[in-house]
Amino acid sequence: MKLKLILIICLPSFLGLNLKAQSLVDNEATTETKALYRNLSELAGKHILFGQQDATNYGHDWSVGENRSDIKDVCGSHPAMIGDDFDKLTVKDEKRLEEGRKHLLKTITDTYERGGVITICWHSVNPVNGGSFYWEKNPVEAVAHILPGGTKHQQYLLYLDRIAEVAHEAKGKGGELIPIIFRPFHEFDGDWFWWGSAHCTKKEFICLWRFTVDYLKDTKLVHNFLYAFSPDCKFTTEKEYLERYPGDKYVDILGTDNYWDFRPDGANNPKLAVDKLKIVSDIAKNKQKLAALTETGLEGVTNPEWYTSVLLPILKNPAIKLAYVMVWRNANYNPNHYYAPFSGHPAEDDFRKFKEDSQIYFEDRLPDLYK
Repeated sequence: MKLKLILIICLPSFLGLNLKAQSLVDNEATTETKALYRNLSELAGKHILFGQQDATNYGHDWSVGENRSDIKDVCGSHPAMIGDDFDKLTVKDEKRLEEGRKHLLKTITDTYERGGVITICWHSVNPVNGGSFYWEKNPVEAVAHILPGGTKHQQYLLYLDRIAEVAHEAKGKGGELIPIIFRPFHEFDGDWFWWGSAHCTKKEFICLWRFTVDYLKDTKLVHNFLYAFSPDCKFTTEKEYLERYPGDKYVDILGTDNYWDFRPDGANNPKLAVDKLKIVSDIAKNKQKLAALTETGLEGVTNPEWYTSVLLPILKNPAIKLAYVMVWRNANYNPNHYYAPFSGHPAEDDFRKFKEDSQIYFEDRLPDLYK
């Protein structure tokens, strides 16, 4: 009977979408979380927050730096948003697990105290065998096994419990819980991650998303999360974008990750990115939710004017209303894997021009987003 009930709950009822105004996923969201969403909503369309993954954790040629980022080195301010990853909470080694937990809490609290926004994705190891999140490196199906009733459900709950623990410990100086934009199962329409569309059914994916959200907010009482939905850029229509959408009650922010349309070895056609962002923006408008470009960038910033000649015109397009844009990290272990210029890079001057545009917000321009 219990299994039947779960299956009924997980049915994809989104097929009959209700486009009426929606409240936050979490009706008990903290005051600061509600304020962040409200303030981002008020800014969207007029100003866009610029962010980078792991910006303050390391840079192109450094690994330890207090209050440092490559972006701050170049233009005097951190990005408005800092990205991190809950992958640190799925390691087996207890020492690494504790170090990862402390690292996450420091990044979250430091960003918040400076007035910035924290967003966290989740490249979880495969819960079935602890292997890589990359399907190519570890081709083992997982989603069906971690759902309620699955053989690895308890292992998945352990991961969620660790996430909840960090959420509860992430507090400001006044003891308030720090709002976090949680972006799980990103790029799910691709086949490169174990949660990708080739490795689970639509029903399984929607059930996983709904269970994850419900468990965190209702069982673990995590009330400082906003939930971001971000497929890759494979869609060309609203129907395709919403194919695995878990429903309005389970999503606060509609986004997309898009590198392919900017890559010289990919589509190499920014116009495609505009078309797709228009789809996301229109859906978000209809649902009265936020829209964002949740991951993007040109690896190696090989076009020294990419930020002002390619990205900026897209962000300023009046037909697209975005709350924020995030570029990927500057890795310190691979000299060619970076998405923002660093000191001495040919794109330095162009990046400073990008920052100076009145619509673009870095950390030094942010109003108080939590009141």
